[in-house]
Amino acid sequence: MLKVERLSKSYGSGKIKAVDNIDFHVKPGEIFGFLGPNGAGKTTTIKMIVGLLKPDSGTILINGVDNQNEVIKAKRQFSYVPDDHELFEKLKGIEYLNFLADVYGVDQDTRSGDMIRYLKMFEMEKAVNDPIASYSHGMKQKIVLIGALLNDPPIFILDEPMVGLDPKSSFNLKELMKERCSQGKSVFFSTHVLEVAEKLCDRVAIINKGKIIAQGSMEELKGGAADKESLENIFLELTE
Repeated sequence: MLKVERLSKSYGSGKIKAVDNIDFHVKPGEIFGFLGPNGAGKTTTIKMIVGLLKPDSGTILINGVDNQNEVIKAKRQFSYVPDDHELFEKLKGIEYLNFLADVYGVDQDTRSGDMIRYLKMFEMEKAVNDPIASYSHGMKQKIVLIGALLNDPPIFILDEPMVGLDPKSSFNLKELMKERCSQGKSVFFSTHVLEVAEKLCDRVAIINKGKIIAQGSMEELKGGAADKESLENIFLELTE
C-alpha cells in the first residue's frame, strides 16, 4: 500500500538532515503508527509522502504509484489529515465538504449518505451549516476528518489526528480506522499518544533525529525482554 525506500530530506543547504535514508512499508489491511519526539522528522516524512515537500532522494510508492513521477495519480490513492488546519474559513462546513467531494469526483448519492453518517458520528449535524471561522479547534479537526473520509481512499494518512478531539470522537475515529483496515485498506498515522499506538497499531516505526531506529509489531519491538512491558518504555529507552 505505502512503500518508502531510502528517503532523505535536508534543510539549510544540506546542513540539517531532517530525514535520513529511511525505509518502511505499510501493508494492506494494516494500521501503521509513526512515532517520534518533536522534531524527529515525522511531519517532514508525511509531507513528502503526500507531495507537499520534494525529497532530496528516495522513492515513495503509494498503492504502487510513484508520487514523484505520477503526481496526480498518486494523490488519488490517499486522503490526508494534516497536523494543522488549512481551511477556507469563510465557507460553511457543508460548502467545504461539497467542495472536497467535487474535487474527489464523489457522486451526489454517495456523498450525501457518507456526509449523514460522518456528521452524525462526529456530532457535527448542526455546526455543518455554520461558517468554519466560528468553529473551535476540535470542530475544525472533525470537519477535516469528515472531508478526508468522503474520498474513501485505499490509504488514510493522518498527522496527529486525535489532537483536539473529545473522547467520543477519538473513540469513533479509532473504530473507523479499524473498520477501514478490515476492508483491506490501510491507515498510516503519527501520534504522540503512545497508549493509543500500542493498542491500535499492527506495527509501528520509531523515528529519532531523522533516522528510523526501530520498527515492527509490539512483540518484535519487545524482543522477548520482560522489562519492556509497554511501548512507552521502549520509546523512552530508544529515544534517550
